Amino acid sequence: MKELRVESLLDLEKTIASSIFENVKYPWDVLDKIEKFIFILFSRLSEDEFDVVDENVYISKSSSISKNCFINGPCLIDSNAQIRNGAFIRGNVIVGKNCVVGNSSELKNCILFDNVQVPHFNYVGDSIMGFKSHMGAGAIISNVKSDKKDVVVKLGDEKINTNLRKFGAIVGDHVEIGCNAVVNPGSVIGRESIIYPLSMVRGYVGEKKIFKNIKNIVDRI
Repeated sequence: MKELRVESLLDLEKTIASSIFENVKYPWDVLDKIEKFIFILFSRLSEDEFDVVDENVYISKSSSISKNCFINGPCLIDSNAQIRNGAFIRGNVIVGKNCVVGNSSELKNCILFDNVQVPHFNYVGDSIMGFKSHMGAGAIISNVKSDKKDVVVKLGDEKINTNLRKFGAIVGDHVEIGCNAVVNPGSVIGRESIIYPLSMVRGYVGEKKIFKNIKNIVDRI
């Protein structure tokens, strides 16, 4: 299933967290390693470039942080990011360079690659968002199944049990997720795909596709 491999979905040169993906088969394999890995990153950071603003919260001096946001550690925010008014970062979060985390957007146990935007009323839990991926207003990534069982990733007739009860999605580089779309647990979206507004995504969406609904997925021209 090469479509689900790290190298098929994510440009590892576009994140400070690239080394967490070494020797892993699928990108979701790192989700239960994020907390420990953040502390490894802390030991590598320069005091000239990062401030320690709270317990286990390291923020680049070049980033813009609203006074009215909440950031719980461990958390690392890389250079030139914007954490706007009302953002809620719950911990175990790595925010990449030039990212935007906006009003009423909530992050938990996730990695945002560089230039990711979650600007308005978004939820991203137990997920990875690739370089320059973007969520429209109100779009959410759900991370727990209704029956609370382990999340399974489906590709055609193939099924992979992730052995994770909490796993949202892997969003590939340059993906656009439309307003008020819901990305269900265990979803994987290939590079440069577009998710229509109000869509309900489940399973695997291939690279360079337009997802209108589960029965209407077309090539992006």
